[in-house]
Amino acid sequence: MDQTTPDLDLARELLDAKNQVLKEIRKVIIGQDAVIEDLLIALFSRGHSLFVGVPGLAKTLLVSSLAKVLNLKFSRIQFTPDLMPSDITGTEILYEDQATNKRDFRFIRGPIFANIILADEINRTPPKTQAALLQAMQEHQVTVGSNTYHLDEPFLVFATQNPIEHEGTYPLPEAQLDRFMFIINVDYPTKEQEVQIALSTTSGVKPELEVVMEADRILELQKLVPKVPVSDHVARYAVDLVRASRPGNGTTPAFITEWVSWGAGPRASQYLVLAAKARALMDNRVAVSIEDIKSVSQQVLEHRILLNFKAEAENIKTQDIIDKLLAEVKI
Repeated sequence: MDQTTPDLDLARELLDAKNQVLKEIRKVIIGQDAVIEDLLIALFSRGHSLFVGVPGLAKTLLVSSLAKVLNLKFSRIQFTPDLMPSDITGTEILYEDQATNKRDFRFIRGPIFANIILADEINRTPPKTQAALLQAMQEHQVTVGSNTYHLDEPFLVFATQNPIEHEGTYPLPEAQLDRFMFIINVDYPTKEQEVQIALSTTSGVKPELEVVMEADRILELQKLVPKVPVSDHVARYAVDLVRASRPGNGTTPAFITEWVSWGAGPRASQYLVLAAKARALMDNRVAVSIEDIKSVSQQVLEHRILLNFKAEAENIKTQDIIDKLLAEVKI
């Protein structure tokens, strides 16, 4: 990072912003500390995220609360089998001016035109409709007919997926999955946390969330993250980790050849480094460590490693593969 006073001030502001956002979100979300941290890393890194968890774990509440705290426009899209691409992006309608009797087409914006999009149960809609998000996630713009419309910044897509229901669902294509920086697994709360949830949600008291930041300031903090310096050996470790996940590579571990049919691509290396930068800043550091890379490896790599039939038959999980990679790849 350029060691100028404005950047150092921004780094302190990012840390302060993290603490303020955490304070507000914890008014409504009990537990799930690791999930909230991953969400904030994705926010400051401009990374889209896919939340995987059973119903009732406050995934929707978490994302909508983040939008309220940051005073951002929030849009929830319920993905269903009959959802069409135009239901997401918007459509052109024929409009007639009553005064002049002239007709022309006008574009009616869809719910994608917001700052934070919650794509709820994204795997319940066919690939054709899922693909409506591809351009928006990658280029922050949508094309309808012959016109291209830019989306307001910041723009982030947070999607949810139910891991236990498979009937009537459509697996996300690898190209769609690769657009997500993180896959975030949301687990059950502990017993004590569940007791607190039961007490607080049935008390009739609804916490008031305060706005702690505006869109323009979020953009400034997002621009700060890429400026965090990364030493050569840390970047090489991230790349080595990703390359080791690919079968057929000259240095691929034997278990990768045995259990993996497809490994992570170059985007994984980029996201490992970028997420590690955000994590370092959130931990009040201005340099990335190997530990930062390791801490975000599960979130970045899990949906980018495709297991083969042999791994599934032996009940090998992607998380197991990543753990073995972290143990195998040398610094």
